[in-house]
Amino acid sequence: MAFDIPRNVILPVDEVDVRLVDEPHPFERDNAEAIAANWQAEKEARPALFDGIVVLLSELAYRDNRLVGRCHAVRFSTFMLWRKLKPVSSAEHAFAHAMLISSDNALVAIRMGSHTANAGKVYFAAGSFEPEDFRDGLVDLDYNMLREVREETGLDLGQAEREQRCHALSVESGTVIVRCFRAAETADELAERIRAFVATDPDPEIEGPVIIRGMHDLPEGLMPHMHSLVEWHFSQR
Repeated sequence: MAFDIPRNVILPVDEVDVRLVDEPHPFERDNAEAIAANWQAEKEARPALFDGIVVLLSELAYRDNRLVGRCHAVRFSTFMLWRKLKPVSSAEHAFAHAMLISSDNALVAIRMGSHTANAGKVYFAAGSFEPEDFRDGLVDLDYNMLREVREETGLDLGQAEREQRCHALSVESGTVIVRCFRAAETADELAERIRAFVATDPDPEIEGPVIIRGMHDLPEGLMPHMHSLVEWHFSQR
């Protein structure tokens, strides 16, 4: 199967069957020395980085509105080397985005803090899948989305209207799985709540909220995959 998914197009997804397997990822197994050397350089540049556990894909395919794949737990240091070398034929990254839509139809994103691996970048509050995001080996998208949004912004997605269908956008090196959540508050109200949370967080991951009101309003630092998602929202919705 490897990586068999259409690229650079937003796909409807009704089922996600991505499973965590209990075996080493070939990329981590075969690149131990390079991973260690790169991690040392990364830590020198950003000492706050933590070598926790995330996951990398070894397979992903799309058929009949269904994503099927397998992934492996790896150290964050492994992910950082993969990110530097990508595209890598043996490994890709998948992550989830909760697309937060305000009552006035704006998108509410975040800008990452200066101490993080994605310093200054703008995207929807999100993080890589971790082993705790899997239930009986199967990825739990909503758990990941709710956890990451709560940790970074203080917002509870359980209070927003959740769209049933997901969508996926795959580029050469990775795939984002998106679910839309529509909040009852305006964009300014949501942003104020996020700013208040960041102000009281002793170790915030984000710099603060970013409101996107249209294609005329794209912020500096917007991640490349976000351009397609923003355009899709304002043209289709």
